[in-house]
Amino acid sequence: MSTRDRVRRHREGLRARGLRPLQIWVPDTRAPGFAEQAHRESALAASDPDTSAVHDFIDDVTDWETE
Repeated sequence: MSTRDRVRRHREGLRARGLRPLQIWVPDTRAPGFAEQAHRESALAASDPDTSAVHDFIDDVTDWETE
């Protein structure tokens, strides 16, 4: 059986179990300049006057005690 056939059968099996494929694009953390850009963006977010409200919200909706 070819690789193509095995992949097709595998995907058919996943679909039969009620799953569907999902493609997601995320930032490439290995890209040149990523760390610097992430630092700039986090500094901007930290200096935003609404940051404390966002952090309060995250604290309210997060169960920090769960392991």
